[in-house]
Amino acid sequence: MAELSTIARPYAEALFSVAKAGNSAGVQSELLGLANVVANPDVQALVKNPNTSRAQVLDVLVAAVQAPLSVTVSNFLATIVQNGRTALLPEIAAQFARLKNAVEGASDAHITSAFDLSAAQLADLTSALQKKFGLTLKPTISVDVRLIGGVRVSVGDQVLDTSVQAQLERMRVALMV
Repeated sequence: MAELSTIARPYAEALFSVAKAGNSAGVQSELLGLANVVANPDVQALVKNPNTSRAQVLDVLVAAVQAPLSVTVSNFLATIVQNGRTALLPEIAAQFARLKNAVEGASDAHITSAFDLSAAQLADLTSALQKKFGLTLKPTISVDVRLIGGVRVSVGDQVLDTSVQAQLERMRVALMV
């Protein structure tokens, strides 16, 4: 996927440079909507079909979003489709989010817990993690009962694993030596 990210980076940077002067949150929201549409297998088949014109692809994408697009995103989408880079939209959206987070001093945090977290527990955990990482975190929560207890947190390329499963694995490795 390194090739996709290399191709997508200039598009994401160009869109971000235009969007940061205006409503970058709105642009990000529209871009995520488009990325979700492009991720659909039926849309991917349409985009890859050589009998489908680029104008038809553009019309389908605009109609599938079900919300009016800003001029910035509409022009960007037309450029992407015209250049035959429609399949890159999910990667462009991901890189746009990273650029936006970097400017805001924020990061996405993927928290996997062994059980559902209450709002108070999530707030306490997020507060502690923000102090540890020195960033404003935007948490996404998932539940994985295989962790047995505790949480696994991924922030960027850093992973903090305090789950019982990880502790048991570390004990197993120590005893094997």
